[in-house]
Amino acid sequence: MKSYVETPTRTISAANGIDYAYRETGTGTPVLVLLQHFRGNLDNWDPALIDALASGRRVVTFDNAGVGGSTGTTPSTVAQMARDAIAFIDALELDSVDLLGFSIGSFVAQEIALTRPALVRRLVLASSAPRGAAGMHGWAPDVIAAVGTPARNPDGYLDVFFTDSAASRQAGGESLKRQTAQRDDRDTLTTWQTRQAQYEAVNEWGIPDHSQLQRVSAIEMPVFVANGDSDPMILPHFSYLLAGLIPQAQLKLYPDAAHGFLFQHHTEFARDVDAFLT
Repeated sequence: MKSYVETPTRTISAANGIDYAYRETGTGTPVLVLLQHFRGNLDNWDPALIDALASGRRVVTFDNAGVGGSTGTTPSTVAQMARDAIAFIDALELDSVDLLGFSIGSFVAQEIALTRPALVRRLVLASSAPRGAAGMHGWAPDVIAAVGTPARNPDGYLDVFFTDSAASRQAGGESLKRQTAQRDDRDTLTTWQTRQAQYEAVNEWGIPDHSQLQRVSAIEMPVFVANGDSDPMILPHFSYLLAGLIPQAQLKLYPDAAHGFLFQHHTEFARDVDAFLT
């Protein structure tokens, strides 16, 4: 198996007219498709996590429409992002997949599971929240100032994705080094249009609406909800709420960890995901 840093970037054309940039590593079915976080591209997955996940299955990462190396324009609703993701999965000719959605990617994953439930066998929701949850309308000013400015801010990334403990910060620094490891085909940075559209989608998703919370009770496949115990971006209590609303959900919070818990605890998280999917 090739390491994620050695995996070439490929392109596939879908029926919606979008050319999707993607990478894949590992072998086996069902395929695990990953959906990325706010402003993230192919290079913003921690290779250590991808390699651990791919040790027992085929793992696919991709840029959704308008993101990174994919063509098109990033839509401003989670529902359209889900339809675009389904078009990518269809282009790969996959009839059944496991999904791992991270942050805004977890919103998209929920929507895919509701829109085309037969496509999704099992669902992993990392740093997630249900649509319509009170307190999810936008992010705290210090969070959006750290990760939402035009110029990328590595220190701001560390502030949001990791805690201020020495152990967590060290893990964050090591993860950033792995993400920025030299490769010949670095992905295209996400644009300001993508940032604006994704944040509009996050805001729309988070408009308080008690009736919207009932939607996730229709997710009938097994679901693993996970987060760090100190996430400032999507607070841990949303994980409890989400897991409580989904009939077949299990929940785990990782200690001394924030939004990027799955990078900090990549070995443990990959082991938990493997056990859940197996």
